[in-house]
Order: sequence, then structure tokens, then C-alpha cells
Amino acid sequence: MAQLNTTLDTNLLKDLFSLEGRDQAYAKLMESILNQVLEHQAMEPTGAGLYERSEKRQAYRNGYRGRTLKTRVGPLK
Repeated sequence: MAQLNTTLDTNLLKDLFSLEGRDQAYAKLMESILNQVLEHQAMEPTGAGLYERSEKRQAYRNGYRGRTLKTRVGPLK
């Protein structure tokens, strides 16, 4: 199983622990984690990151387009 280290915005963490705006913070947290996981999954088969030139590159990426995922914490982009 692959290991993925995620980074979170400090303001997002503050919002998670405050009473105001907690619901929106959960949606932003899920959106951030989901986008980082999807980016990592797209990077694995190519052997390089987005716009990265590498000697180990095995394939090319066509790019992506924005989508909205409806969840119980709210819509995620």
C-alpha cells in the first residue's frame, strides 16, 4: 500500500476546531484530501508530477477538468 503525506492549511485547521463554520471546514478538508489523493493517483503511472519533466517518465497526462462531487458534507470540487 502506498503512503501519501497530505498538507493542510493552518486556517482550515483553526476552522475545524472552532464552532463557527465547522461544516464548511469539513467540506474543505474532504475536498483537499480528495484532490491530493487523485493527484497522487494520476502521478503514479506517469512517473512524474504535473508539468514535470523527468527521465523516469513513463507516460503523458492529458490534463483534467473540474467536477463536482455531491457528498453529505456538501458539494466538493
